[in-house]
Amino acid sequence: MTRVWADKGTRPRAPRDQRYTWAYLFGAVCPSRGAAAALVLPKANTAAMNLHLAEISRQVAADHHAVLILDGAGWHQPGDKLVVPENISLLHLPPYCPELNPVENIWQFLRQNKLSLRIFNSYDDIVQACCEAWNALAQAPDTIRSITSRTWAAVIV
Repeated sequence: MTRVWADKGTRPRAPRDQRYTWAYLFGAVCPSRGAAAALVLPKANTAAMNLHLAEISRQVAADHHAVLILDGAGWHQPGDKLVVPENISLLHLPPYCPELNPVENIWQFLRQNKLSLRIFNSYDDIVQACCEAWNALAQAPDTIRSITSRTWAAVIV
């Protein structure tokens, strides 16, 4: 669901589907470079997170190190099963603090501008829509910077 403009006292019409098929968009961005890395996967679990970490690792610039901000999702938890590449460090947020994770604003942007008020005919259509939405975002580094940059997280040299 998303917000839409409507005259006061009216109920705007929006498409809604009762079927349930899911695709999970695993995404990460670099606010300073405006870079983005993502995978669309059928499940959200530790195996999917390992694939995502490997993709992020491939996107990290040579001789750089990424700090990945994570919430408390079960598949984000370090342990025996989560494989963290050497060029990535994990920073776990305190519980109930999504406002501290800039990528949450990316999800809101994608829902409001690319992925809401649509009905998909198949799982492949869902995956295609997720890929198109993410690729459009990835082609707009200034948009990524404006959505995710935080003054408190700026690197001081």
